[in-house]
Amino acid sequence: MTTSDLGADAAWPVEEVDEEPRGPVGKAFRLSAADSLSLGNALSGFLAVCVLAWSAISDLQASGKFAPDPRFFGTAVVLLLIGATCDLFDGLVARKFRASAMGAELDNLADVISFGFAPAFMVVIWAGFSGKLPLWLVLCAAGSVLLAGVVRLARFACVKTKSGDFMGLPIPMGAMTVVSIVLLFQPNYVTLAAVFAVAWLMVSRIEYPKPKGNLAAVVLGWMLINVACLTIWAAGLAGGDQLIKVGATMQIAIVSAIPLRVLMFKKQQRRERRSENAG
Repeated sequence: MTTSDLGADAAWPVEEVDEEPRGPVGKAFRLSAADSLSLGNALSGFLAVCVLAWSAISDLQASGKFAPDPRFFGTAVVLLLIGATCDLFDGLVARKFRASAMGAELDNLADVISFGFAPAFMVVIWAGFSGKLPLWLVLCAAGSVLLAGVVRLARFACVKTKSGDFMGLPIPMGAMTVVSIVLLFQPNYVTLAAVFAVAWLMVSRIEYPKPKGNLAAVVLGWMLINVACLTIWAAGLAGGDQLIKVGATMQIAIVSAIPLRVLMFKKQQRRERRSENAG
């Protein structure tokens, strides 16, 4: 059918279909320094999953039973912390030097691997082989971590807060909190409920401060201290058990304290508004 078949007063306009690629196609294939850090983040998450899978397979083949080995868990967590360090720096490097056309997409995809799939898989290794909990419930908890992370990243790309802070628990911090629960506690219904709570915090509307300036330096220092504590713990050196317990407890306390502080601040604001309206 042609335009003449439709008549002079046709109600259906015929538009030309532009099949030519749009945007800087040539530049899209050029990786920047920030993209290399994003790829390092993704590789770290993949290697963490491989380490955990290898620990389960080798142990099951040897004895027919699986007992989580602290060395494998320590190695996996160190890899996730390396990924978190790459994630912290890729944005800084992109702003300082040059960002590629696919930088944001690479960053989100890498975060899904390192801070969504890897901690979810860790929950399965931690509780799925324990025999203390139904497997379907463990898979639900692990799936909630993964899906909450995916939703969190998608929302981050679409929604910007007025304050510039993060809406919901940032996915790297959520992953480290799940890891802290795994390292600090034995699998049971209470600790599994804590995993569900972390997943809820990631998709909540609670605002978390964005690490900038001095706060970014504090976050980096905190990661380096955690890597050192995990290395000491995984090596079986004296004091390692105490260090890992202190670090994991502080991580859980920080994540728990921020929502409470935000709720108290909002409650105080409501009281001030009421007093102003009454006056």
